[in-house]
Amino acid sequence: MRISSAFVVAFAVAGCGRGGVPQGATGLPGETGATGLQGETGAVGPLGVRPFGYFFALMPGDNSATIALGGAVDFPQNGAANGIFRVGVVADEFVLPAVGMYEISWQVSITEAGQLVLALDNVEQPRTTAGRATLTTQIMNHVILETTAANTVLSIRNPAAAAAALTVTPGAGGASAVSASLVIKQLQ
Repeated sequence: MRISSAFVVAFAVAGCGRGGVPQGATGLPGETGATGLQGETGAVGPLGVRPFGYFFALMPGDNSATIALGGAVDFPQNGAANGIFRVGVVADEFVLPAVGMYEISWQVSITEAGQLVLALDNVEQPRTTAGRATLTTQIMNHVILETTAANTVLSIRNPAAAAAALTVTPGAGGASAVSASLVIKQLQ
């Protein structure tokens, strides 16, 4: 017996499966299978914004008293900041919130020849000392250092072994207020 192609097409369209057997309705879903093996760890995502802070002083007004031997420079005004903050209401101590590497820059106009040093938890860091012998420039420095404890307190100081107290220049080079600034950025 010979089957025409028109019959095969009609048979397939009528819902028949292979071999000419009709298909029934789809059954209910089965139970969920066992959980598979854990996949490999994915790539590290992008870094968020790391803590940073910008603090400053404007003279005349801020830092009107001299900076005693071992005393710290005040940076009482807030610029942009995220995660770096002051110790309470103190104008000269700043908290580095996490263990890590930090980039720290400061500049201060000082009337006398002198030095400034960065201190961590009241311990002067000799490798951060910056100074000048003449009376015509600012004292500034730019350092990278590592903290070993969370919530380390940072300050910029007249070294305890300095020869004299320092005066923050009230008006250097003109009639406009002169700023002193401190920038702190966590690198890692």
